[in-house]
Amino acid sequence: MKIVLIACSRQAYELMKKLERCLKEYEPGCRTACIVKCSSLGEISEKRSLVEVTGEWFGICDAMIFISSVGIAVRAVAPYLRHKSSDPAVVVMDEKGKFCISLLSGHAGGANELTNRIAGFTGAVPVVTTATDLEGKFAVDDFARKNGLVVTDWEMAKRISAAVLEGERIGIYSELPLEGDLPGELFFVESDCYKDTSYTVCISCRVPERIQWLKSLRKRRDSLMVLQLVPKCLAAGIGCRKGTSEQAIEHAVKQCFREEGFLEEALCSVASIDLKKGEEGLLGYCRGRNLPFLTYSAEELGQAVGEFSESRFVEEVTGVSCVCERSAVLAAGSGCELLCPKRIYDGVTVALAGKRGKGIF
Repeated sequence: MKIVLIACSRQAYELMKKLERCLKEYEPGCRTACIVKCSSLGEISEKRSLVEVTGEWFGICDAMIFISSVGIAVRAVAPYLRHKSSDPAVVVMDEKGKFCISLLSGHAGGANELTNRIAGFTGAVPVVTTATDLEGKFAVDDFARKNGLVVTDWEMAKRISAAVLEGERIGIYSELPLEGDLPGELFFVESDCYKDTSYTVCISCRVPERIQWLKSLRKRRDSLMVLQLVPKCLAAGIGCRKGTSEQAIEHAVKQCFREEGFLEEALCSVASIDLKKGEEGLLGYCRGRNLPFLTYSAEELGQAVGEFSESRFVEEVTGVSCVCERSAVLAAGSGCELLCPKRIYDGVTVALAGKRGKGIF
């Protein structure tokens, strides 16, 4: 997680350094950037305007913590606001550390959770204003963030939150195992109990037309409102010729997902042999989608468990008989399954493997 801390006074600077230490102790992998904008700290104060500095970080960090007035923070972030699905969490704390306010992206960005965490570090009063939190109710966007699920329809998510606040119970259907107790606002839905709910959350990485339960419900009740949450659980193994363009890679992956009936939002990583670690087409494809690009040696690929396609030509060139299937399986991790064997699209080979679904709740 990358967090940017911004201090706008000398006292705020001291509090910022304390918060940075606490954040790194709480989460060792946390990366922080500390920015000072204060005329009395001229030697370390940013020369650019606060709006410029905020713009530099806004699109590339996970959270911003302003130690300033709320007004200063609002004016700094205002030019860059887009949507809760992409905006970072923004939290504001006064320089004395008395109050900590969740300002932006409370659920989807995790600002509410971050507010409570840093308030605990300093003894501040956390200020959270989202209605579902105030009422102690289930929030679908917060649930999605915590479980690595992609929200496909934010308007529907908003409607479900409103229904929860009105006391409605929401059905839930999942292709992943759901373990533990459901929140009181939810109940499991099967194909024969659609009549008990107006809204349903469906957790699946398949396109709606490929989900038989959902397809049958739509035929029987057109008014059913379904929000699909997509788990990021599919790894794509890719093989290609040297110099293959990013566009060719994108076309091949899209075609593979389309033919197999999976949603591209489910893609969590791309993998190949280490001979391709500098392949610009693959690197560009992953950069543009913020996907990790994993590479393995021929020896590592040879140790992948399963039944794979064989190619003598590929083995002569790379030292292993199949790159895409084996790399997909390794990237997906232990307990995975090869969901789509090698497919070839104008010289680009693609295979898909799925991670074992972990229980949620």
